[in-house]
Amino acid sequence: MLNTRSILVTGSNRGIGLEFIRQLSEKSNRPEWIFATCRDPEGPRAQELRNLAAKHQGIEIIQLEVNDPSSILAAAAKVTEHLQGAGLNLLINNAGILRPSTLESETPEVMTEVYKNNVIGPMMVTQAFLPLLRKASQESPQKGMSCSKAAIVNMSSEGGSIANLLIWHVGHFINYRCSKAALNMLTRCQALELAEDEILCIALHPGWVQTDMGGSVGQAPMTVDASVQAILNTLGHLSEKDNGTFVNWEGTVVPW
Repeated sequence: MLNTRSILVTGSNRGIGLEFIRQLSEKSNRPEWIFATCRDPEGPRAQELRNLAAKHQGIEIIQLEVNDPSSILAAAAKVTEHLQGAGLNLLINNAGILRPSTLESETPEVMTEVYKNNVIGPMMVTQAFLPLLRKASQESPQKGMSCSKAAIVNMSSEGGSIANLLIWHVGHFINYRCSKAALNMLTRCQALELAEDEILCIALHPGWVQTDMGGSVGQAPMTVDASVQAILNTLGHLSEKDNGTFVNWEGTVVPW
């Protein structure tokens, strides 16, 4: 069972990110600190998130633009202040974008924009929060690895699986697929590098979900609620044997 004291979710003003915040805030053993980050906390697209924060204690909304190093460092400083000497147990790199494209229509500009958001962003966010994750791991009485102790979950996609290429017949989305394959490699590198710190690193495919992004691709079969509920259940069961793997919402291994 997932039992974290502190959790941070990027891109938490809509879709899967918002649903993470909603379900975490309603848990009977909810985290003491739920850090909900998004690009524009004051804007109209963050209204639902602000409503949630007004309703539940423990939700801290923090500005974080995954493209902007200074924004990431400022967010890390704020989180450090809130935690008052404690570490961060779980980092969910959820923020990501997709741009419709084909092999022939893809442009360097769009490819660069998507890579910045989907690969370089999670890399920089993880670098900034690593001291807090290390602290959580060091101070935990738990043996081994778990998402309740110290973990990085990179929200990936089976669309980036080189073996499977989920729903190729629906849309090619070259920028998105390439970025998620790269994110998977980043996850694998993080897992190897951070194993000695006992920080669990996972790439996770949430399913084809009925979000703005999922819906833009076609008729997504899974509700956001069902996806996040299953993911939180899966995160509660992951251990060192899963470190550096690519799993789906139910914890089933997805081929690279």
